[in-house]
Amino acid sequence: MSLPAAARALAMPPFHAMAMARSAAELAVQGRRVLHLEVGQPATPAPAGAREAAARAVLEPQTLGYTTAPGLPALRARIARHYREWYGVDVEARNVLVVGGASAGFVLAYLACFGPGARVGVLQPGYPPYRNALQALGMDPVPVPVDASTRWAPTPELLDEVQRAHGRLDGLILASPSNPTGTVLGDEPLAALTAYCAANAIRLVADEIYHGITFEGPAPTVLAHTRDAVLINSFSKYFSMTGWRLGWMVVPDALLDVVERLQQNVYICAPAVSQVAGLAAFDCQDELDAHVRRYAENRPVLLDGLARAGITQFANADGAFYVYAEVSKMVASAQVADSMALAELWLHELGIATSPGADFDLAHGGDWVRLCYAGPNEIVAEAADLIAAWANR
Repeated sequence: MSLPAAARALAMPPFHAMAMARSAAELAVQGRRVLHLEVGQPATPAPAGAREAAARAVLEPQTLGYTTAPGLPALRARIARHYREWYGVDVEARNVLVVGGASAGFVLAYLACFGPGARVGVLQPGYPPYRNALQALGMDPVPVPVDASTRWAPTPELLDEVQRAHGRLDGLILASPSNPTGTVLGDEPLAALTAYCAANAIRLVADEIYHGITFEGPAPTVLAHTRDAVLINSFSKYFSMTGWRLGWMVVPDALLDVVERLQQNVYICAPAVSQVAGLAAFDCQDELDAHVRRYAENRPVLLDGLARAGITQFANADGAFYVYAEVSKMVASAQVADSMALAELWLHELGIATSPGADFDLAHGGDWVRLCYAGPNEIVAEAADLIAAWANR
């Protein structure tokens, strides 16, 4: 039994964005200046109120032992209140489980919802750890190919095609806003997808970690359309708390017990000091919204630089903080093999770290790169100018 599991772990592909970050860090140690557009991480720290709450908690160490597996009751209640305030949706605090980042939430969701061999749809292009973690757990990630023709989002018709080709899906991972494309699903397409999943007995796992970072109105929550989905969110993106490893799940009644037992046995609980900080972060919305305004300023700057470089095909990017750009012409003109090689070239020649599309799309990723514009305005502007100048040299 152990050998197949070990083989699955050994076969897991690297997360190239993190590998690129490691290469960039190695260059920095050598004294090279690197502009970071590779990792989806806000350049800002946790909000001031969250850091102050954490500092107070550290001085009262009796508060920093294990919490219960589902998390601090006050934080769970505050997350439930968040759904009423942001979406007008009633969520019971008992359905909220606090987890050690969205990544832990996905593992718990997969283990609770699917068994070995389960076929789970993952968007292509899409966030690579969805696929890689499913595979490591002995499940079968099924690619759901999206592109500009579907506005980079799945449709019921596309899911029909996927099921005809691969057999019945047991689950679907749906992200809005999505990574790497930034696609936001409106109420109508979200309602159509939730209805399709319900009619076809497909368990929906909804990734909403980029909620709060949208540029043309808020993203609706899947909970407005179904309570059978497992919803996962995080303090990493909008709340600017990546290293605090804190997220949450909203879990249907039927799965509450199993998810809590999995949490007890796999993770015990989320970090206590992070939970204290997360509770305070909900009172820092003005500071956090200022970050989103900065992202909104950075987006056209980066798009303009890419256009000057001759890169004009990209996903719609109406949420999150990424541009997913088609670079096949630049790959050809640079006489390199693919976007992985192009990303290496940009890193070493320009000092710009980006994420190659091979992370996100096993079929066509060699023609694409993802660039993150969550950094300071001046860094994004400098990177855009360097890419444009390099392309027109």
